[in-house]
Amino acid sequence: MKILYLDYPAIGGEIIKKTFKKLGHEVICFDFPHDSAEVRNGEELGVGIAEALLKADADLVFSFNFYPVAATAVHACRRKYVSWVYDCPTSLLYSMAVFFPENYIFHFDSHEVEKLRREGVEHAWYLSLASNADEYDSMVPDEPARTKYGADIAMIGSLYRDKYHMFKKYEDSFDAYLKGYLDGVITSQEELYGVDILEPALSDDIMSRILKAVPLPLERGDGFDTPRWIFANYYMGMRVTANERVKYLSALSEHYDTALYTPQPVPELKKVRNMGAVEYYKEAPYAIKCAKINLNITLHCIQRGIPLRVMDILGCGGFLMTNYQADLCEEFVPGEDFVMFDSVADAVEKAGYYLEHEDEREQIAKNGHAKVKELHGFETKVSAMLDEVDSSWKD
Repeated sequence: MKILYLDYPAIGGEIIKKTFKKLGHEVICFDFPHDSAEVRNGEELGVGIAEALLKADADLVFSFNFYPVAATAVHACRRKYVSWVYDCPTSLLYSMAVFFPENYIFHFDSHEVEKLRREGVEHAWYLSLASNADEYDSMVPDEPARTKYGADIAMIGSLYRDKYHMFKKYEDSFDAYLKGYLDGVITSQEELYGVDILEPALSDDIMSRILKAVPLPLERGDGFDTPRWIFANYYMGMRVTANERVKYLSALSEHYDTALYTPQPVPELKKVRNMGAVEYYKEAPYAIKCAKINLNITLHCIQRGIPLRVMDILGCGGFLMTNYQADLCEEFVPGEDFVMFDSVADAVEKAGYYLEHEDEREQIAKNGHAKVKELHGFETKVSAMLDEVDSSWKD
């Protein structure tokens, strides 16, 4: 099979290209400007993809995440467009281009798949993300690495201070009632996983108040995402996550040596060691391996899915302590492959227990690592994806 690969610096991009080739497929790369405005409906980019597809006589186009411009180009050529979505939220997935019959959309969050199917997107499937565990196994920390990255508890992740900037700068324009209401909803959503109260809480009256303060073109006309959905996910969900991460890290650092890997300053987390940014391929595996406990607090926009960071932790053989995610509990066993907390107090207590009980901690980490290697490698996931595409195409 010939695959036209939309090439950009996606996490896992080099690995999946190697996987396609290892499975016997030919990969032709197309330089793809994924962060430009053209990815929604850029005519020049769409023509370029179509020309490259026809010139290569490729059987399908593949990309990490879904891009409407690619879907439109592939539809015109009557080939197949396969995308594996690992970002959430992503408004591009709510483009009308998702309805083209040539699309084969795989998403890491089963909740998003259900939403797409309810909207009438026939070719949408749940596929959890993959781990490059074999490569991670070859990265054995030496003594300098253990000194540099060693910690009781570590978290790699953002506090999202810059991720809701397109709304954050309008906060001062919110009236007192709106500010109080939004703060109350955000506080109520904190530590409540598997249930979304953010979008349902945005009534017509509340949205009217928001849109008076936010002069942004939230309705583009080429999609079925709504201002309500955009505000709930790109503002409220990220604020919830930022608040939670600060609360958990602050509480844990009162008792245990806690390291945070983030490029952002965190002056309010006085007892947390801010280690700065960590390079994904070369440094993050060592940071995971050298921490006794790896903390995950999922972005609230991910309602059921397993975040990539969770797969990375398990793939590296790290001990995972995380909030509840429905898909995670379907694919792994709590207490056997990872440890789950349901509150700040519970996280503090469980961290103390597993720091004291090293044998149990190491066994749980081994169990999670073994399951990832067996069931969640790139070859396994890519093979399942292409088998589904082949089967559906024949149908």
